Amino acid sequence: MRISHPKDFLTGAMFILSGGAAMAMSAGLTIGSAARMGPGYFPFALGAFLAALGAILLLRSLIAARKAQAWPVLHLKPLAIVLLSVVLFSQGLRPLGLVASTVGLVVLASTASHEFRWKEAFLNAVVLVVVVLAVFVYFLEFQIPVWPQLASGRI
Repeated sequence: MRISHPKDFLTGAMFILSGGAAMAMSAGLTIGSAARMGPGYFPFALGAFLAALGAILLLRSLIAARKAQAWPVLHLKPLAIVLLSVVLFSQGLRPLGLVASTVGLVVLASTASHEFRWKEAFLNAVVLVVVVLAVFVYFLEFQIPVWPQLASGRI
């Protein structure tokens, strides 16, 4: 069987692996039913949906009667930059606060694009900070440090 659309094939395989991992990790939790959901219900259902979507994409790449396309080139530098920005966000959240960590995450992750512009990155960061503050701090009342420890007087 010939793979006519490699991007769909790779995306489908990634979705199947991610969905299967989510289902496997939630298997140790109580799943329950739709009427009485346990803590494992949502991760298991989301994993199953992701795996099913992956299977559809994977099959589509194998049976599609389209002109065969070349395999995509994997660019590791943008992937590494985005992953690094997430790690730095998680490590900087407590000492730097939510505002600075979110700005750092957005700006650093934006540099991974070949279309990076400082003005747009900072505008995106400001918009995301407002949304994050509204959702997580105001509505959900998460106990997250908003400002750096030095600014709040706690060290």
